[in-house]
Amino acid sequence: MRKAVHLAAGITMLANVVLAADGGAPRNDLPQPYRTTRDWGELPPGVKWAAVTAVEPAPDGNIYVIHRCFQNSCAGRPEAPILKYNIRGRLLDTLGAGMFVFPHGATVDADGNLWVTDAGGANGKGHQIIKFDPKGRVLMTLGKAGVSGSGPDLFDQPTDVAIAANGDIFVSDSHRNGKNNRIVKFDRSGKFIREWGRKGSGPGEFSEVHTIAFDSQGRLFAGDRENNRIQIFDQDGNLLDIWHQFGRPSGIVITKDDTIYVADSESGPDTGAHEVLGAKKGIRVGSAKTGAVTAFIEDMESTRPEHSGAEGIGVDAEGNVYGAVVRRQMLERHVKK
Repeated sequence: MRKAVHLAAGITMLANVVLAADGGAPRNDLPQPYRTTRDWGELPPGVKWAAVTAVEPAPDGNIYVIHRCFQNSCAGRPEAPILKYNIRGRLLDTLGAGMFVFPHGATVDADGNLWVTDAGGANGKGHQIIKFDPKGRVLMTLGKAGVSGSGPDLFDQPTDVAIAANGDIFVSDSHRNGKNNRIVKFDRSGKFIREWGRKGSGPGEFSEVHTIAFDSQGRLFAGDRENNRIQIFDQDGNLLDIWHQFGRPSGIVITKDDTIYVADSESGPDTGAHEVLGAKKGIRVGSAKTGAVTAFIEDMESTRPEHSGAEGIGVDAEGNVYGAVVRRQMLERHVKK
C-alpha cells in the first residue's frame, strides 16, 4: 500500500512539474518582425527545388540545405539531396547523390560535421543516419541500410538527429505510423546507451516524434507532432516539462542564446491527424528558458488545408530564419525588417 501511495504522489508531482511552464494554446496575434522571400540560393543546372526538409548552418558560416531530389523522393534519382551554400546563397558543393531514399532531418555538430537521417527505405538503402565531414566524406552510419526494425541497431523511418556537447548522439525514430515512437541515445562512437518512449499521448510517450534539439543547458526538446506538443527531457530520458504554446512542432531550432524557433507546418483544419484547430501555420519564436512566445512568422498560406508550412528550420549567423517547405517544394528566407 505504501508503494502505491508513493507512486500516486510521484505521478501527481510529475503532472505539476510538466504543466508548470506550459503557456497554453498557440497564439496567432504575436508580432511579425520578419519579411519573407522565397527560393533563396543558387541551384545546380537543370535542378528545381524538390521537397525541402532541412536547413543547417555550420560553424564556418556556410549553410547546408537538404531536399528530396525530385518532388518528394530520392529513390532512383541522380540529383544530390544535399546542397552547400555560403551565407549569400552561392552554391559551393553538392553531396549525397545516390545515397538516400527519403532524407528527412539533419544537424551540424560543433566540428562542422553534417548528420542526415533517411526516413525511407528501398533498394537496399534508407532507415539510417549518415555522418559527413565538411568535405562530404562519410565518417559514420547508424542503422542497417534498407532494413526497418527496432532495437539498438535498427531504425524505422528515423526523423531527426541531435548531438550533445559531449558528442553523444540522439536519434528520433519513427515517422507517421512507424514501428517505433522513441528517442535512441548512443555515445560518440555509435555505441548504444539507451532508448525511451512508446506510442501514446501520456507524459513521455510519443505519436511521431518529428524533431529534436538541445538548449544551452543540455535539455533535449522533442517535437511530439501528432500530440501537438514539445516534450523536454534530460539526457537520461527523464521528462522535465511539456509545452503546447508553440503549436504543432515539425521543426525546432534553439540558438546559443536560448531563442527557440518552432516550425508549425500543419495546424489549422483537422485533416484526420489531430491538428490544432484555430492555430495558424508558421514559425513561432520565443525563449527556451521561460517558454514565452514572443513572435510569429505566419505562413503565407497559413489557413489553406491543402498546404503545409515550413517543416524544417534553420537560423544563420546573421539571424536570418530559413523555412524548409515540403509540400510546396520551396525554400523560404525570413529577414528581420
